[in-house]
Amino acid sequence: MASSDQELKWKIPEKRDFLGGDLVAQSLAQLGVEVSFGLHGGHLDAFLIGCQLAGIRLIDSRHEATAVQAAEGYAKLSGKVGCCFVTANSGFCNSLPGLATAFADRSPIFMVTSSPPLRDAETNCLQGFHDQVILAKPLTKFAHRVTTVEEIPRIVSYAYKTAMSGIPGPVVVDFPIDVLFHPPRMSALAYGSVMRPTAVSPAPDPAALDELISLWKAASRPAIIVGTGAARTTNRDSPKASPLLKLAEATNTPVFYSQKYTPAIPFDHPLRGGNSGTLARVRFAKQQAADFVLLLGARTGFLLAGRSGAIIPNSGCKLVQVDLDGGEIGKSHAVDLGIVSDANKFISALLNKLHAQNNPVSGHDAWIQDIHAVKGMTSQYTGDAVVRPDGRLHPYFAMQAIMESVPADSIVIMDGGEAGVWAMDHLERARPATGIVSTGYLGFLGNGWGYSMGAALACPDRLIVNIHGDGSAGFHIQELDTYARHNLNIVTVVFNNFFWGMSVAGQDLLYSDADPTRAVSSLSPSCRYDVVAQGFNCRGAIAQASLDEVRQHLAKLTSGERRPGLLNCIVSRDPITEVTKGMVGKTDDKDWIVVPYYDNVPRPFYREQGDKNGVANGH
Repeated sequence: MASSDQELKWKIPEKRDFLGGDLVAQSLAQLGVEVSFGLHGGHLDAFLIGCQLAGIRLIDSRHEATAVQAAEGYAKLSGKVGCCFVTANSGFCNSLPGLATAFADRSPIFMVTSSPPLRDAETNCLQGFHDQVILAKPLTKFAHRVTTVEEIPRIVSYAYKTAMSGIPGPVVVDFPIDVLFHPPRMSALAYGSVMRPTAVSPAPDPAALDELISLWKAASRPAIIVGTGAARTTNRDSPKASPLLKLAEATNTPVFYSQKYTPAIPFDHPLRGGNSGTLARVRFAKQQAADFVLLLGARTGFLLAGRSGAIIPNSGCKLVQVDLDGGEIGKSHAVDLGIVSDANKFISALLNKLHAQNNPVSGHDAWIQDIHAVKGMTSQYTGDAVVRPDGRLHPYFAMQAIMESVPADSIVIMDGGEAGVWAMDHLERARPATGIVSTGYLGFLGNGWGYSMGAALACPDRLIVNIHGDGSAGFHIQELDTYARHNLNIVTVVFNNFFWGMSVAGQDLLYSDADPTRAVSSLSPSCRYDVVAQGFNCRGAIAQASLDEVRQHLAKLTSGERRPGLLNCIVSRDPITEVTKGMVGKTDDKDWIVVPYYDNVPRPFYREQGDKNGVANGH
């Protein structure tokens, strides 16, 4: 039983029973859910019909993985929990890739699923083979099967707040079909904290802030690197008032971002450092490395050049890491100071300390000038021909034209391997409100289709630009139908070089002329993605002759009638991006085994002895 101030004012349908599905929908609505993504399944009908009564908008996708990825994109852009629904077993199994990426990328997702009646356990019934809770547990913060209809509000509230509190992540709640279709005893409802606020997040220790200021004061070349954990420290609608910008200005420290998140700092602000790769370029071009790095809501790892020291120096640099997850602090880099805190509370407390001490952190002008000099350097491709010897557009110039044609303040979602790298290189030219690389820590291609869908619902007033290579485009291109049916403001660009670009480039670098085989790396040169788009009732265009053609088609697709569209941009497979070259690490040093994507592996002693004896592989 609940006290009167805890009770929800339930909306009771006029011509049908009030069911468990209504409890799920109205509990979610009370917690703040406004939209849910998914695919229909009869198991879910009581919930889906309940969503209509609760005022939750339903967006039906063409694949369950995309529905989860849409919920993730919605969460990233709205700052709320993303909600999705998938049917029993078959639909749930299709959704697992979405859960995997959401868990790796710490995205707060609430998944509603269903299962056969409880009485039918272990009877080989329809869609009842796998225990979904067991499958979900390794990929979620919380997974649970509700067996009593009256417990629905309590469990929904607990799961929802688990998804968003502390370290965010996905949750799965399985409501068996008999529970969803069962009318509850209203006097026996368990409310839990459905009417109560979420737990307060931690703030930093004052003594740690004093130590941080001392480290910062001693630095000559400081840098702030932000990740998705700092996403709420800037505001797309009022970037000049963002707490993150106030911190940068108070310390005269440039702000850089990891590939997963682009902060809303004005593009003309002198303290906007750009993507974190700029720090590696400054080190190479100016022989100047950061001597102090504040990692704010950003994890170490391959998105920050791993343990190479290219972005976060391995020596001569003080590293301070601020994260909600204490387990991430010092995970792969030794830190001089670790602080477990919410990013906004950290900034607020630090600014108060700095102001109380009359802003003791200052200077760094020469360092900032070096950064701007590197950002303004001429590209190595400037002297190249726009059209390559194969008759196709140079990918550098084609992506430059694309980004310069994107309306300012759009949201840019970048998918693909080589295509994603070219896009990130030119992202600042688009002056986006937000930029997100959708592949995340799993390197998961195809996420961009769902991310863009979720972004369009979270930010209906902005254009969403969904960039793909022709490889990633093939994963969920059927979602163009979803874009069209729901009239979503999304323009897709397929950067089409007829190859799995990073794959064939890696094989080129690894095998060069030693072996001409390029295994399973080719795609069809005759695939017309623009025609596919037209078949799904979207606008479609192809650009292959000139940069003017790219600009003209994008101008038409991004203006006038609000209707989803797609540009099929034909580009050469050459040159290979510098990122791919770095991920392969080609070397002639015989003491190292070259492997793609990771640091090279030392050659074992037995192979060295075997080579001397003329025995293959040391045997």
